[in-house]
Amino acid sequence: MEKGPVSRFMLRHFKHFNAAALLDAAKAYEAHIQKGGKMMVTLAGAMSTGELGISLAEMIRRDKVHIISCTGANLEEDLMNLVAHKHYKRLPNYRNLSPQDEWELLQQGYNRVTDTCIPEEEAFRRLQKHIFELWHKAHKEGTPRFPHEFMYELLRSGELEQYYEIDPADSWMVAAAEKNLPIVVPGWEDSTLGNIFASYVIKGELSPNTVRNGIEYMVMLSHWYRENSQGPGVGFFQIGGGIAGDFPICVVPMMYQDLGWHDVPFWAYFCQISDATTSYGGYSGAVPNEKITWGKLSPDTPKFVIESDATIVAPLIFAWVLDW
Repeated sequence: MEKGPVSRFMLRHFKHFNAAALLDAAKAYEAHIQKGGKMMVTLAGAMSTGELGISLAEMIRRDKVHIISCTGANLEEDLMNLVAHKHYKRLPNYRNLSPQDEWELLQQGYNRVTDTCIPEEEAFRRLQKHIFELWHKAHKEGTPRFPHEFMYELLRSGELEQYYEIDPADSWMVAAAEKNLPIVVPGWEDSTLGNIFASYVIKGELSPNTVRNGIEYMVMLSHWYRENSQGPGVGFFQIGGGIAGDFPICVVPMMYQDLGWHDVPFWAYFCQISDATTSYGGYSGAVPNEKITWGKLSPDTPKFVIESDATIVAPLIFAWVLDW
């Protein structure tokens, strides 16, 4: 397929430094998919609030993404944007806010993420009411599920459609639910809905094992990777750092070193987008070459590091892969 105007612009202008790394990574992503490889995308930071779903949803629909690892915040914040977008408040002058300004935002029911404020009542509480019903039903029936499975169930029920404030085509969670895409959510407890779930456990209304945990996610991921890593293999496209990337990349050395499954291939592609560095422990994770020593990547794995803003870089790479 002929490349679109965004891709042609990149080809003409992105010649050196991070721009060249971006284009090299995009071409290698495309090549990996074209030869039949699979791709994991990991979402750290506030990618959902940054509306990455506008491009990521189409990547999912067109089978350019085959599994996602994300923080609990990214899982829920895509749905929050879906049902409460018109109630969000944007603060382009966020760098100039005083502590008193921040306090007043809290009193008004807003939680700030950089230049964007999420409305507590329309976003958090709107989801809470409906997700609790699913948690409670699973609690009574003794049918635990993963965090993302509860989200899928909620989307498929149609209960949220009455609140939609964006085109659902721009929600990556809607696209993922339609594809029944595998999702890994390590550390889900460290999210708003995770905190809300914990509050119900403390009150004695739910059991902790109603939501399946991180160890079970690792087991699930090991089975998925073993089934999908033969041939061209599985690539790893890491947006940001932290647990969203660190957790799933370890599935390979876990299987190879701890289980002794020496037929398990290394990750077949690796790209990391981050503006953080590893100096003095400031970045959670390791640069690609260091990952070789941990049994995650091989010396021959295509490796890319783009030291830039993921909210700019990721949509451009997706645009290339989608021929936009």
